[in-house]
Amino acid sequence: MTHEDAGHYAAKHAAGTRTDPGVEEAVRDKIKDGHITCASAHKIALDLEVTPAEVGVAVDLMEARLSRCQLGLFGYTPDRRIVKPANEVSPELEKAIGKSLVDGRITCLSCWEIAKEFGIARMDMASACEALHIRIFSCQLGAF
Repeated sequence: MTHEDAGHYAAKHAAGTRTDPGVEEAVRDKIKDGHITCASAHKIALDLEVTPAEVGVAVDLMEARLSRCQLGLFGYTPDRRIVKPANEVSPELEKAIGKSLVDGRITCLSCWEIAKEFGIARMDMASACEALHIRIFSCQLGAF
C-alpha cells in the first residue's frame, strides 16, 4: 500500500470481509485519534486468542492506522521509522538471522522469534537486520 493510499485500508481486503465482533470491539476500544499501536493490536490477539492478522484486518476495516511498530519500522513521528543500524552484530545472531532468510529477507515473525531466543529487544533485532542490510517483510498485522 502506497502513501497515497493511506486511509483506504479496507480496500486491501475482499468486499464483504468481516471480522469477529469481539475483535472489532477490542480494537475500537484501543483506537486513539485514528491510530492503534502495534503492541495494543498484538495484546488484543493474545487476549482473544486470535491471530495478529485477524486483528490487523479489523484495524483495516475500521480505516485506522497501525502505529509504533515494535521493530521500529513505521508509525513514529516525525520520521515515521526509528530503527537504526546496530553498531555490531554478533556472529551467533547473524547466523540465526541467516538461517531464517526467505529470498534474502526475513519475516516480522522470525524477527520476534529470534529476539526472544537471544533475549534481546525486538527493536535491537531490527537494528541487527538494518546493519546486515536485510529487509523485514510480512508484518504479522498486515501493515506491510
